[in-house]
Amino acid sequence: MEKGSTLLAPIIDKALSSKLAKKFQLEMSKAMITEGEVCPTDVAPVIAPGKDGKRAVFPMKWGFSIQIGGKTKPVVNARIETASSKALFKEAWARHRCVIPASWYIEWEHQKGSNGKITTGDRYVIQPNGDVITWLCGLYRIEDGFPVFVILTREPTPELARIHDRMPVILPEDKIDGWIDPASDPTDFIPFAITDMYAEISED
Repeated sequence: MEKGSTLLAPIIDKALSSKLAKKFQLEMSKAMITEGEVCPTDVAPVIAPGKDGKRAVFPMKWGFSIQIGGKTKPVVNARIETASSKALFKEAWARHRCVIPASWYIEWEHQKGSNGKITTGDRYVIQPNGDVITWLCGLYRIEDGFPVFVILTREPTPELARIHDRMPVILPEDKIDGWIDPASDPTDFIPFAITDMYAEISED
């Protein structure tokens, strides 16, 4: 994890130095997370196209906001099977794709008891086998002048299915620029999604 954190440092620094990071801090009282676990509604560094169309880094808040029962709640994930057609995600799927860099992603084991109820088991840290950075695919949009993102999920590999019924869509680094290009077809990149994963129980 330390090596991954070191490689992520330039990405984090770029996001921290942006005017947007200061805006999050001043107007929303949200400092960008630079280490440790990122939780829904936290601000994290995200890779997306800049004004010139090239790869850039921005702080973004995790979760699209929706109204449920008169309350605002975050939607943090989008199913890749329905992202292109679901009203909440279809515009972002077509033109606003991003990548969230991380050392690992974290998942809690979900266990179904004999009564059908789901209980939480061990906490796992998961990343592509042999890699130190995990490039999570996402979608983004602007809400009240601030960028927000969701993470795309897919059916898990057989090995990860014992932990959870979904897993993030993860691409190799050399596919990032194509994925975030608004002119590209996102379905062209799905076959490159990484499925060879390493998981270990986290003691933290």
